[in-house]
Amino acid sequence: MAGMTRRRGAAGWLCALALLGGGPGAGAAELQVLTEENPPISFSENGKAAGLGSDVVNAIQRRLKSAVAPQVLPWARAYAILQQEANVALFATMRTAEREAQFKWVGPIATVKTGFYARRGAGVHVASLAQAKSAGAILVPREYYSHQVLLQNGFTNLQPVTRPDIMVRMLMAGRRELMVGDNLTIDALLLNVGAKAGDAELVYTFMESQYYIAFSRQTADALVQQWQAGLDGMKRDGSFGAIYAKWLPGETAPGLRPSAAK
Repeated sequence: MAGMTRRRGAAGWLCALALLGGGPGAGAAELQVLTEENPPISFSENGKAAGLGSDVVNAIQRRLKSAVAPQVLPWARAYAILQQEANVALFATMRTAEREAQFKWVGPIATVKTGFYARRGAGVHVASLAQAKSAGAILVPREYYSHQVLLQNGFTNLQPVTRPDIMVRMLMAGRRELMVGDNLTIDALLLNVGAKAGDAELVYTFMESQYYIAFSRQTADALVQQWQAGLDGMKRDGSFGAIYAKWLPGETAPGLRPSAAK
């Protein structure tokens, strides 16, 4: 039954039956692949998911002879599904200490530097996390890794928003002085709301981490291992690097995990 696809009931999500192994007792698991609007990592284009992460996920699936179309959902909704349902993959998800035990991981697919951004020329300065805690309300996408990390660090002045584009519009309109962003997506977000690349400037970096594909804990280990092996193969043969250069020219693609290197 490997490779067959069907539509999942009234929800209308595309699913696929992925072979989990060839030995006795091997079965099939239904998989949902979810992502969000977060260019250039993932975004909607002509009704389909596009971007670096989407290209990587689709390439892994071709190696596994699977064809689950990624569904683009608001991040908070997709993240809730990942936490609550079995056999869900969500990209790109930041792998942090707080999330480590919650999910199973395939990656890394990107390295990201996260910090506080202000409108260029606004004269906003942040020299430490302690100083940021005493600033005005800081915009942050709800349930993003950065939102969770800052809450863990005792921030009480965060203003969560449902989508990154809302956050950027508010910053550029001068409604707030600071927002949380990262080096990979900031320019695309600015362009998406009609601003120019560089109109927001980094004022303080507080974290460097990596994007992964996160799988719900109930997902079979064999399936997760197949996806990791597919990604490792792409890194060895150069196809991953080609996708990375297409979407993030000038950025260095993450290599094999130490345990996968040979």
